[in-house]
This record gives sequence, C-alpha cells and structure tokens, in this order.
Amino acid sequence: MPFAGNKIFVVLASILVGVNASGAVELGIDVLESNGYALLKNKRVGLITNQTGVDSRGVRTRVLLQKNCNLVALYAPEHGLDGTQKAGRYIRSRRDPVTGLTAHSLYGPTRKPTPAMLRGIDTLVFDLQDIGCRSYTYISTMTKCMEAAAENHIEFVVLDRPNPLGGLRVEGPLVEPEWISFVGQIPVPYVHGMTCGELARMINGKGWVRGHCDLNIVPMRGWSRNFTWNDTGLRWIPTSPNIPRWNSPLYYVATGLIGELRGPETGVGGAKPFEILAAYGINASAFTEYMNSQHLAGISFSEYGSGAVRGSYLHIDPAAPGNLTAINIYGLAEMNRQLRTNLIARSSRGKREMFFKCCGSSSIASQFGRGTGPGGIVASWGADVVRFKGERSQYLLY
Repeated sequence: MPFAGNKIFVVLASILVGVNASGAVELGIDVLESNGYALLKNKRVGLITNQTGVDSRGVRTRVLLQKNCNLVALYAPEHGLDGTQKAGRYIRSRRDPVTGLTAHSLYGPTRKPTPAMLRGIDTLVFDLQDIGCRSYTYISTMTKCMEAAAENHIEFVVLDRPNPLGGLRVEGPLVEPEWISFVGQIPVPYVHGMTCGELARMINGKGWVRGHCDLNIVPMRGWSRNFTWNDTGLRWIPTSPNIPRWNSPLYYVATGLIGELRGPETGVGGAKPFEILAAYGINASAFTEYMNSQHLAGISFSEYGSGAVRGSYLHIDPAAPGNLTAINIYGLAEMNRQLRTNLIARSSRGKREMFFKCCGSSSIASQFGRGTGPGGIVASWGADVVRFKGERSQYLLY
C-alpha cells in the first residue's frame, strides 16, 4: 500500500457506481443501513453529529443508530447539535431531547473529547456535512476526534458525505505550521476538493494527529468528483446559520477571508450571507467594473448599495472554473486602493490574527506591503496546490 504503516480499512460499497431508487447519491449512512449496520454490531457507539447527520430520506443518523445499534453518547461541533448557534459561540453539553442521550460539546472548554467523555465507548462515528473549505471547523472537529480515538485506542468510523464544492476544485493558500489553529487544523489548501472520508485517510496516512487511528470509512455510492451539491439529488440541510443554501459554500469561499477584517461587509447575518462584497465609502460602479475586469470564469458581479455601504453582489455558477478564493484578494486590493488604506493593518489585532489563521499565514500582509499585486498573490499559491494534488491522490476514494 502507498501509505504503509497506516492500518486503514475501507468498507467496499461499489463506490463508483450505483444510486438509490430516487436517483440520489447514497450517503455513508445509507450504505451502513444497507449492510445491516454490521460494522457497528456488538459495539458501544459514540456519534459526532448535528442536524446535518441524516440519511438520504432525511431520517436522523442518531435515531437510526439508537434503533439498530448500541448508541451511548453524542458529540456536537460548533453551532451545536441543532446547528442554530452563531459562529464562535461556545456550546454547552446537554441532554438531546430526540434520543435522551448526553450530547457532549466539542466547542466549549474542550475541542477534543476527553477520556471521561469517551468512557465506555468502543467506536466513534463521524457523520457531519462539511462544506469543503478548510476554515469551516467541522473537519477540525473530525481531526481532534481522530486524535482522541487514537490516544484512547478507540475505533473511528467516518460515514462519508459529498463535498458540496465537488472533488475537482483545489485552490488557495496552505497553512504554515505556526498558523495551525482550529480554523486551519490541517495543512491543506483553503479549498481541498476532498470528502471527509478522504481527508480522514490523508490525516491518518500523513500522521497529522498524534498516534495512529484505527480508521474505517463507509463510502458513498454514486458520487463523482465532478459533482457539486445540485448534482447529488440530495436535500440540503443548512450546516449553520450563515450556510442556508446548497450554493452557500461557494460564496463562503469567495468572501469568508476578507470578511474577517474590519470594514468589509459580506452579507453575513442577512438574507444573502457571503454573497456581497462591500464597504463604507466604496464607489460601487468602479468596484464592480474592476471585479468583472478580472474575468474570473463563471463568476460575475453587479452593483450593490445599502446607504453608504457600497460594492458588489456576487453571482457564481456552481461549476465555475474561476478561482473563488482569489475573489477575496482582488476585492481587498481594490478596497485598499479606493479607500487609500490598508485594511489588514487597520483591523484590530484580534481580527488580523483571525484573518491570518484563516489564510494559514501572515505572509499576505507582507506581500501587500511589498506592493505585490493581487494576481501575484494568487499565483503564489500555485506550486503548493500542484504539490498537494499529487500528495492527496493516494487517499482519494472516488
């Protein structure tokens, strides 16, 4: 095996062909169901999940596992078990009214299950819908849980789900070691083009967690790398308050970085989260003309204005070949030019730190400081992206 030393077992499920009767992609939980839950028989199971953990019919994974397995505990990520809490808000452990089980918070005093939380568990199961972008914390939760499983000699199972951005889009900067954080827990590009199951294989194979995880992946049936969410036939469940629609992950990638700074408005908290790029004092016409002049394939901009806050609406084709992450950089450069300022330097220390953590590096500040244009900054990501694509290939399942 190319990742010798990693004892990774994959549940074979005809992963390249076959869909269910409705034509929808079959999720990992669907495949587990069809196999009679054999992988979890006679095991005490802990489940990492939230409102997105459902099968293709919409039945909650935690309900299915409680009925068909020995489910003994739940673990909830950022945004809570119901996905309604705002980003960054601590989550309390609580009793789940659906199952009656304790839902241990993994976004509070600890981000990793403690030995006490794992007492009596034989197998940890991960079933969360991620959005395909490194700074979204669900893959960080998975990483921390894999590490806890390794440390406590507990099997770890991933019920795989689609990457809503597809499996072909890979772009953006890597995380430098000193900037590893919960919004950049593993050294992958900002957009990695992998499913959670594939990422788990890579995390284990590359040794990105302490210890070696006894890992099993339950793959999907019928998912292809060229699928974005609207190709899956599945119903989208909002993953958090500001990711309400199936195409919201595209916009999160496009404006999520610049939105960490003081000044830019991205529509978060409103009806179009991440679909706006604007700031106080911007000339909307000039800004929109500049953004459209970058000729980002499949991406266009139209004028936006709300009082003195002006800029552009974004319009993104889900199959757009244009670099979505680059929108942050081009938008930042043009805002700096129009406002005759440096939005990175002007932001508070806390906002700068979060911006750098999400970028994976503080080098973007020095690049702007040296007068590097936005095209040069985007181009500087290229070699790392090419290298990553080569390194990830042995861990792909589809």
